[in-house]
Amino acid sequence: MKAILIDDEQLARTIVREYLLSYPEIEIVQECNDGFEGIKAIQQHQPDLVFLDIQMPKINGFEMLELIDQPPAIIFTTAFEEYAMKAFESQAIDYLLKPFSRERFDKALQKWLQQNKPDTKEETQKLINTPGLVPSQQTRVVVKDNGRIKIIPTSQIRYLEAADDYVKIHTAEGVYLKNKTMGYFEETLETQNFIRIHRSYIINIQLITRIDPYEKENHLAILSIGVKLPVSKTGYLKLKQVLGI
Repeated sequence: MKAILIDDEQLARTIVREYLLSYPEIEIVQECNDGFEGIKAIQQHQPDLVFLDIQMPKINGFEMLELIDQPPAIIFTTAFEEYAMKAFESQAIDYLLKPFSRERFDKALQKWLQQNKPDTKEETQKLINTPGLVPSQQTRVVVKDNGRIKIIPTSQIRYLEAADDYVKIHTAEGVYLKNKTMGYFEETLETQNFIRIHRSYIINIQLITRIDPYEKENHLAILSIGVKLPVSKTGYLKLKQVLGI
């Protein structure tokens, strides 16, 4: 079985490597310093298991997983804040809280070895679709753009638009697709800056110049960039509350 270690701390990778010596059936095919290297390594080797840190330079572990079409099974090796542990536990994915002992490592690995591997990958997918796991999710979105990784600060987002299984992210530079749901962004983005005005639209409220009546109880939000977006009855009530009108 193939494994990849992704952690910006060399000491942490060394410890995992030493502990894995007791598991000759598992081969470490690559070690990576950051999420960019990790994406390339996973695409190249298609590993059975990845030991993944969360807090890393450039992009964090969750953002890295979001950019992989079919994430492999993951054991997190992290010093991540305690508040996120409930998310791991609810999805039955194991994590190793640094510093971890050999005994704790063995427990996590045995759990993975005994589980059905396809199910483990499904749990990984569920986890990365959980809103609000890390604070950076509120301030930026990471997307693939023609094979390149692009980090979009949320302040640059004009509005979001539902597009089947994807969400279109509209910015001044262009439109980008993200394989998430509108509900995910509604829960994740800062509510003082973004509001869902319609089942198909979430807007940056800083861009609203006016709200015009439109057909029955519906309205149109007019943005400073010239775009007109439909506002549902529920969306209008939210806007009135947020804007104090």
